Amino acid sequence: MAEHDMGFEEKIAWAGVIVSIVHFTIYLSVLLTRAATTPMPETPYIDAMLWSIGASIVVMIIVSIVVAVTTHRDGHEMDIRDKQIKARAEFTSRGLLIAAALAALIFAMLELDPFWIANVLYLGFFLSAILETVTKIALYRGGVPAW
Repeated sequence: MAEHDMGFEEKIAWAGVIVSIVHFTIYLSVLLTRAATTPMPETPYIDAMLWSIGASIVVMIIVSIVVAVTTHRDGHEMDIRDKQIKARAEFTSRGLLIAAALAALIFAMLELDPFWIANVLYLGFFLSAILETVTKIALYRGGVPAW
């Protein structure tokens, strides 16, 4: 079996999975720690959510720069395979994002606390990102099937 040489996009996908899991785990840990002394809907979450999102963006920018430098990548050239994988992964993950948006819409119609609305959206973004990056990795490893 030939060794698989990971390209820039696949390395970024792996980093995305790791960063997403770490940042969501930290957010959840902070949230659950705070909820130990406060009812869940009254638990302060906005600062932790914003820090989590901001930190993950900064980390991914740094990781992208490091990967680009170490792989000697010039610019953002994507070949047709990269474009097909990106499109398929985005298509695959879109359903989770739509489900989260619908759940948030229903929560708003039921006049649930903003805590639940924000967190169902955040969970949807997290799950969608994980599905998208795992799909990219699987497609890089197994090939892109025909549409």
